[in-house]
Amino acid sequence: MITVLRIGHRIHRDKRITTHVALVARAFGADQILIDTLDKKLEESIIRTCKYFGGNFKIKTGINPKKTLKEWKGKIAHLTMYGEKLEKSIKKIDEKSKLLIVIGAEKVPAYIYDIADYNVSIGNQPHSEVAALAIFLDRYTDAKWLNKKFNGKIQIQPSNKGKNVLTIEK
Repeated sequence: MITVLRIGHRIHRDKRITTHVALVARAFGADQILIDTLDKKLEESIIRTCKYFGGNFKIKTGINPKKTLKEWKGKIAHLTMYGEKLEKSIKKIDEKSKLLIVIGAEKVPAYIYDIADYNVSIGNQPHSEVAALAIFLDRYTDAKWLNKKFNGKIQIQPSNKGKNVLTIEK
């Protein structure tokens, strides 16, 4: 079970980035995303994506991050440019335990560094949380997301040229 916790979502400033974070979480193998700020439009957008493209991905906005972190029954990995190198920390994380991946939209509160079991650095330069999440999930799942079947109404078939889209009637 992989859950992503998005902290600091600002609706008017971060709506596209947080949408991309949710889409990457879904496509790269996470089971759900929790977002601190209530954003029904974001929820509807991701639910609509799941309806058409498939999968059992869940989204919930308006959650209390402190409460979620305090009550979490599993490991917590915080993605930050100040953490331990990805190659070193990824080896320590047991893939069988429930994992909560914390990413920020703005400066993350200091308590996150203390509560996290792993503060993971994807790189030590400023970078996108979308990229950090994608790289982390790719390495954590050993790229198993590449072969995941979503069984959606819409399925994209790989093609060198043009778009090859299948519409499945259910």
